[in-house]
Amino acid sequence: MSSAHITFIGAGNMAEAILAGLLNHGHPASHLRYSEPSPERLEYMQKKYPAITQVFQDNAQAIEGVDVVILAVKPQVMGNVVKNLPVTSDQLVISIAGGIATPDILRWQPQITALVRCMPNTPALIGEGAVGLFPAAQVNDRQRARAEAILRAISKQVVWVDKEPLMDTITAVSGSGPAYFFLVMEAIQNAGIASGLTPEEAKALTVQTCLGAGRMALESDDDLATLRTKVTSPNGTTEAALKSMEKDNIRKILHDAVMAAENRGREMAEEFGNKL
Repeated sequence: MSSAHITFIGAGNMAEAILAGLLNHGHPASHLRYSEPSPERLEYMQKKYPAITQVFQDNAQAIEGVDVVILAVKPQVMGNVVKNLPVTSDQLVISIAGGIATPDILRWQPQITALVRCMPNTPALIGEGAVGLFPAAQVNDRQRARAEAILRAISKQVVWVDKEPLMDTITAVSGSGPAYFFLVMEAIQNAGIASGLTPEEAKALTVQTCLGAGRMALESDDDLATLRTKVTSPNGTTEAALKSMEKDNIRKILHDAVMAAENRGREMAEEFGNKL
């Protein structure tokens, strides 16, 4: 990956996160470029990343001669962008657009032969992402390794799936997942405030508890159920809280939420795929 010439079609937040992650991992600025139609966003990127001098507003110019093309535009405009993108058969194309299935991308632009669809999440903006990837049929091992190396610049967890419908599951679990945890933390913080803590105290305790629990889950050999059991003393405060959650069907609430996100992902794929 160190020698790969990479261009980003679209320079939004996620594209910036990947670009910054690559720079932080030592990828040469001379091997990175991007195109961006918004003059305001273009000015921001040029000021923040002056070492990247290959900047374009024309997508065709941006992809000329590169090894990897990263599609980082909004799903609503992906069809028109891809249709007019003169990719070559030897270029690896990576799509980070949510809700866009690979058959639609390949239908819009038949010149694409190597295509990887991925779903990062917003913690990638601080280098703490989780990402799922799906390779189209003609992606070879070298291209697969290159795609993974690029995404590891922003992700601590990388998961490949061999069936594209599982990308909707990944979207529901990790793509939308940060919002679920933010909601839970918000509710716990508000409970602490209602019981007398200041907002600052309640937030600090809630966020650190979430962070610490996550680290324990990552580093422990125990599964999540075992970890939960280990911190639940019989007839104690934790057991009382968990019984209250179980009584209110917390498992079903979360299951239904994930299923709703997964179903919406499939609906979006149909909506965007049928636009062209």
